[in-house]
Amino acid sequence: MKENRDYIKDLAEIRSMMERSSKFLSLSGWAGIMAGLYALAGVYIAYNIFNFNPTSISSGSNSFELVNVVILAIMILTLALVTAIFFSYKKAKGKGEDIWNPTSRRLLKSMLVPLLSGGILIILFLVNGFIELILPLSLIFYGLSLYNAGKFTIDEVKLLGFVQIGLGLLSSYFIEYGLIFWAIGFGVVHIIYGIYMHFRYER
Repeated sequence: MKENRDYIKDLAEIRSMMERSSKFLSLSGWAGIMAGLYALAGVYIAYNIFNFNPTSISSGSNSFELVNVVILAIMILTLALVTAIFFSYKKAKGKGEDIWNPTSRRLLKSMLVPLLSGGILIILFLVNGFIELILPLSLIFYGLSLYNAGKFTIDEVKLLGFVQIGLGLLSSYFIEYGLIFWAIGFGVVHIIYGIYMHFRYER
């Protein structure tokens, strides 16, 4: 009986080692929470300070406000990325692991294709004045990148990707509520996901 318990323990340890080597497990719940807060702050600034309404902006009109919103979006993205890298590095260091390894590189590559494709498409839409579609597209392509990344990290990331895709598709139909869907997807959903991650994996 004792030998059987030892074999089961050994198999569990081997499985754990294989999972650590094949999946990136240094994602931080705090990074999700902070990204969500950045997104909500960005929506507030875009709507209340820059008067951003994607359905009322056409090519060549309100260009000053549109430029401000694009700069704001880049700042939010940069903040979210820096925060994610910082917390992931901190978590990996705490476990004695290297954040830049073959698994994290595969994770990054799997995310880059939909993110770059979506980014280029959004830029083309901006240039051609299809402003009302940039918010749904950002949700959809971000969701696709998360779904791809789910193969190399925890399963909850795939679920997060499905939620973002669903919100993006709804936003494509209810165009006039695009900013609200964007706030829900990048703001509220990220905060909920981050809280779940923190209590599920970091406590």
